[in-house]
Amino acid sequence: MTLQIQLAIAALVAALSFGGGWAVNGWRGTSKVADCKTEQAQGVATRAEAARANESNTAQLESKHAQDTIYNADRLAALKTGIAVDVRSELERAHRLQLSADSRAATYRAQAEADATARRALADKASALDRQLAEGVGVVAELGGALKQRDAEVAALCDQVNIERGLNGDEGDQACRGS
Repeated sequence: MTLQIQLAIAALVAALSFGGGWAVNGWRGTSKVADCKTEQAQGVATRAEAARANESNTAQLESKHAQDTIYNADRLAALKTGIAVDVRSELERAHRLQLSADSRAATYRAQAEADATARRALADKASALDRQLAEGVGVVAELGGALKQRDAEVAALCDQVNIERGLNGDEGDQACRGS
């Protein structure tokens, strides 16, 4: 083999090696691009999955919120109805009490008038008793004075009898002892 052939073969081998390296390097570049595209696709897929999960979660929360709002509104409506019934009942009771109070007030006024009449009658009786008491005290005073006068007269008469007996000599026979 001649030098030329050897050089041609060497050039051919170098060209093939260079072409093979070039092809392999291209494949590596293509592989890196493919890896980048795969990473981007996975990132997009991950974000899409997160967005879908977020939307699903938001939908569930909105559904629960709507259910809770409806339940709360229904409960409030029921409470308002119950409260309205209670208020009407209490107002009716208050009205009945007012009517009853008016009736009782009339009864109280009639009792007060009857009581006033009875008090006037009692006052008249008490006044009459006071007059009778004053008259009785006067009678007692007169009778007490008359009794004291009689006692004084009896004592004087006893003394006079004793004086007379002393004059007659009967001093042992006293009419009143202890005078």
